[in-house]
Amino acid sequence: MDAVLSGLATGFAVALDPFNLMLVLLGCFFGTLIGALPGIGPINGVAILLPIAYGLGFPPESALILLAGIYYGAEYGGRISSILLNVPGDAGAVMTTLDGNPMARNGEAGRALSLSAVASFAGGTFAVVLMSLFAPLLATFAVTFSPADYVALMVFAFASLASLVGKNPTKTLLGAVIGLMLATIGIDANTGVARYTFGIPDILAGIDFLIVVVGLFGMAELLTLVEQQVSGKLRTLPVDSSFVRMTDLARTKWTILRCSVIGFFIGILPGTGASVASAVAYGTEKRISDTEGTFGKGDMRGLAAPEAANNAAAGGAMVPMLTLGIPGSGTTAILLGALLMFNIQPGPMMFAQRPEIAWGLIASMYLGNVALLVINLPLVGLFARMLTIPQHYLTPLIAILAFIGIYTIVGNPFDLLLITGLGLFGWFLRKLDFSLAPVILGFVLGGLFENNLRRALSISGGDWGILVADWKSLTLYGLAVLVVVLPIWLARRNRPRPEGAPVGAGN
Repeated sequence: MDAVLSGLATGFAVALDPFNLMLVLLGCFFGTLIGALPGIGPINGVAILLPIAYGLGFPPESALILLAGIYYGAEYGGRISSILLNVPGDAGAVMTTLDGNPMARNGEAGRALSLSAVASFAGGTFAVVLMSLFAPLLATFAVTFSPADYVALMVFAFASLASLVGKNPTKTLLGAVIGLMLATIGIDANTGVARYTFGIPDILAGIDFLIVVVGLFGMAELLTLVEQQVSGKLRTLPVDSSFVRMTDLARTKWTILRCSVIGFFIGILPGTGASVASAVAYGTEKRISDTEGTFGKGDMRGLAAPEAANNAAAGGAMVPMLTLGIPGSGTTAILLGALLMFNIQPGPMMFAQRPEIAWGLIASMYLGNVALLVINLPLVGLFARMLTIPQHYLTPLIAILAFIGIYTIVGNPFDLLLITGLGLFGWFLRKLDFSLAPVILGFVLGGLFENNLRRALSISGGDWGILVADWKSLTLYGLAVLVVVLPIWLARRNRPRPEGAPVGAGN
């Protein structure tokens, strides 16, 4: 404990330097703006600004503090377009749309935005506290996860989808299968065989996540607005001056705590990230708390759960990167690259050899979470007023953000046609009452599932027994069975019995 306190003292001396403190504030502010743009997300924001931070000749600790501020600022900002426009800013914000957007449509945009800010602050701060206390120990446990254990984790995540969203589990699972199918498009990295490309060279490398999320969410939302406008069914969304209340915080406190824990521990597993953490947290919270069937209709607990989890996961992903030199997510992979550009090798010795960098980064995250709360809460009213923009202006605005964002990052005109096609497909699925969140999660988790399954089978020489050879795998499979079977058993147990029927009848 003395070593931790001494390290934090060193870190705060670095982070509270006026220049570094300014970088924390700038990183948080611009990260929030980047995260609010649909489809860009933290990984692209950090990648775009990395050359600037390096080229300006910042000291290593200052450059990393700036990039980290952009990272968790973008995790914060992803909620804005998710709640207001039903367009997730990145993969981790997909689950936020499920209850955040219904709250906005019910005239509670300010309440939703402020609650998500508080949940994000709590999740992020919780993660940094745990990182300060247990980073080396947790990182050592995380690297014991084998490819077979990751397969079990993905099975658990898919099992969580069964009752995740919507009233029809069949449609939910079918949506996840569609996402899995989209994830298989492109050249197979192991065999070199082109899969489902139909001779189109532009998709030989697969379909980028940005294309899928902007197409299925952004363009589908655009087409829905156009349809409502043409049919005369378009209504102006109500906007009031609602704000998070103490009763809201009291109702969601255990949700935020549970999902912060889930998000942090999933975040430290290399390669998982906020998308898996928010999905598992939302599914878990729905099973624990959704006794009235209000999740997906604007339940504040359904909003607080993924927001706490994805920000906790962002902090958790820093643990293996700093202590072992293994990135926990795509964004921390870029941060790892930034350290290597400065000839700094992350690992267990970095805390002893370069404490100003390791502890300075951790201390800046404490300050950054406070800064994000201070920056974002006063702007809640301004963000909520976005809903008062006339729809005939909002519709082309969504289109412009989608097309410019995709073309700026990907730079391929074919991808503009692709997001249009996926938008039509997403609009069609919405007409059939499909939720699009399982499609996105199936796409994100599909690649992780396939890659780890192949690695596991390669290690075992094709022996499928490796998938159940470890206690961690067996535990996760048991939890997967539990989350599928338990709701069915409880539903049958609580089914009303005919009057006069003996106990146990009807089963």
